[in-house]
Amino acid sequence: MSRVDLDFVFPRRRVQLVRKRIPAYEFERIYVLTVKEKDPNVTGVVTHSSGNHGQALAWAAKMAKLPCTVVVPNNFSAVKVEAIKGYGAELVLCEPTPASRQETCDRVGKEKSFTFIPPYDHYDVIAGQGTMAVEFLKQVPDLDAILVPVSGGGMISGIAIAAKTIKPDIKVFMVEPEGKMAEESLRAGERLWPDPPGFLNTIADGIRLQQLGHITWPIILELVEKDVFSVSDEEMIKGMQFTFQRMKLVIEAASGAGVAAVMSEKMATMDPSIKNIGVILCGGNVDINNLPWYKI
Repeated sequence: MSRVDLDFVFPRRRVQLVRKRIPAYEFERIYVLTVKEKDPNVTGVVTHSSGNHGQALAWAAKMAKLPCTVVVPNNFSAVKVEAIKGYGAELVLCEPTPASRQETCDRVGKEKSFTFIPPYDHYDVIAGQGTMAVEFLKQVPDLDAILVPVSGGGMISGIAIAAKTIKPDIKVFMVEPEGKMAEESLRAGERLWPDPPGFLNTIADGIRLQQLGHITWPIILELVEKDVFSVSDEEMIKGMQFTFQRMKLVIEAASGAGVAAVMSEKMATMDPSIKNIGVILCGGNVDINNLPWYKI
């Protein structure tokens, strides 16, 4: 299960960090078993992933004794590649664009008759991600807000639904890399992203998708705060360094974005009634021999 790793105090704020752990893997296993139950003749599963989803699905498929193919960009992190392969999945490379990865998934699915498992834009996936909020609030029931790094929006959608159901007055905030345009879209109440969908230029490859999903978008629009924390690469690195040095936890840049957000001036000047803040550490896929602060 996810667990609260540590809490620390800033002026007027107390922060709890929770790592995204086994629930994603366990949910993927249940999801794959459900797919298998609905169609006993399913021959395998395929997905595209920026890290955690691919690893979870590879593990789940292995537990369900199903072959699994994960489509990844050809500039994908070597650490994530080895992790996915380590769980027994076959990797197929694609061009580093959202369109190419979906086209490659569709081709693999057609050629192998594999079932596509979406990484975020599916109600079952969203429901599974919501287990993090259930466990977080069980352990820290006095949370006033949760900060969630966001890519396609499956994780924050599930967390927002679950958290608001348990505690209607809790606030759920999105954390994004610079350039995602989430706040502009939320405040306008419409999708303002350019087409075709693209990836952002960020060190946080786990959250580099610019657009939110078509299923996740209306959920986020309804339940997530319109104030969005937009974080630069330099700020993500500072969040990673703080967590490495002070908390002795290995996190990737996407998780560093959440830590950076809670340490930001924007958070410091927000409503002082928001005292207890939860941050989702959404991944720890890091090449420790190639840390980002040695590049910038």
